[in-house]
Amino acid sequence: MKKVLFIIALSLFTLNQSQAQTSKTMKQELKHVVFFKFKPTSSKASIDAVVKAFNNLYGTIPQVKNFEWGLNISTEQLDQGFTHCFSLTFSSAKDLAAYQIHPAHSAFKTLLPPIMEKAFVVDYFATAK
Repeated sequence: MKKVLFIIALSLFTLNQSQAQTSKTMKQELKHVVFFKFKPTSSKASIDAVVKAFNNLYGTIPQVKNFEWGLNISTEQLDQGFTHCFSLTFSSAKDLAAYQIHPAHSAFKTLLPPIMEKAFVVDYFATAK
């Protein structure tokens, strides 16, 4: 019986150590989430042009690993007028910094002042269960 308990304890210890090592070697992804609130005077065509230009950053800027976007459909009425959400994924803070100073990103930002009322940005390292 002692031998069986020892083997079980050793197995659990080994499994726990293996899981701890795996989590240490897993790379966290950095998420860059951007919300836009457009001016009431902004045309659909100008907003669509911004969305298209933002989409085009993916594939143009190599540090962007993933890109997705969508329109707010929340019924909670807590959006404060923010209608568009864009989520970009990076491998590191260094890659995000390179994206932020990339000429294509700088050019994209020049499209915003005439039509955007506000932007809201959140950056975080994704934690998965």
